[in-house]
Amino acid sequence: MDWINAILQGILLGGLYALFAAGLSLIFGVMRLVNIAHGDFIVLAAFLGLTITTTLGLSPLLALILVVPVMAGIGYGLQRLVLNQTLGDDILPPLLVTFGLSVIIQNGLLEIYSADPQKISAGALETASVALPGDLNIGVLPLLMFGVAVAVIAGLQWIFYRSALGRAFRAVSDKQDIAQLMGLNKAHIFGLAMALSLAVVGLAGVFLGIRTSFDPSIGPGRLIFGFEAVIIGGLGNLWGTLIGGIILGVSQNIGAQINPGWQLLAGHIAFLIVLAVRPRGLFPRID
Repeated sequence: MDWINAILQGILLGGLYALFAAGLSLIFGVMRLVNIAHGDFIVLAAFLGLTITTTLGLSPLLALILVVPVMAGIGYGLQRLVLNQTLGDDILPPLLVTFGLSVIIQNGLLEIYSADPQKISAGALETASVALPGDLNIGVLPLLMFGVAVAVIAGLQWIFYRSALGRAFRAVSDKQDIAQLMGLNKAHIFGLAMALSLAVVGLAGVFLGIRTSFDPSIGPGRLIFGFEAVIIGGLGNLWGTLIGGIILGVSQNIGAQINPGWQLLAGHIAFLIVLAVRPRGLFPRID
């Protein structure tokens, strides 16, 4: 029964990893941009959620009403003012600029909040659980995170393939010059893509802050989890990102069940195995 519980908890943990990865998958699919600062934006969202909950006395779930649009606004402004200037055939400029953003965010958070670990308090939500047959219990918070991850990915999938905005995303991704001739503003479309990406980051950051303690230095680790989930699932495939997150979460929990020190190692091994068997991921997007 312990193994079943480990697998079940790993699946739910995969929902959080999918939220880490969904924004990465989206902007790579639209702009072919790899955001090195993505993990630090997750931490920034967690600190923003902490500040709102402590100063306004709101619950973390209500704080999302403020965190998500603020992060979306940061994403749009960042893309229009900075990142659009770096896009082109050379992938190095956006990598260098987002690396610089990572350093700036980490040091800025360190100055404001110090290096002490912080945590967002969610009260009874943190300990609430649902009993299942066989003496199994599922935490309400992990279940909520997984449900939100599925809803977010379903929403992104609908936007990308069923909406006018999604058609604009696909047009500028495939043929930028032709899309601009048809009246699409490439800079604005890319800004909206980054806004959508960081809106998802806002959700991920608050849920991260509720689930575990965090400090300004943990961003690169969250970035690695997001990259691994994206690459396992297949670059640009949103539902593949969810599968990648689940595989990563289950692998880590099985590793921890064998030996607590093997948790992260087991996830990395699963990532390497998938790369060895399917270098493009399990469900790569077909262009």
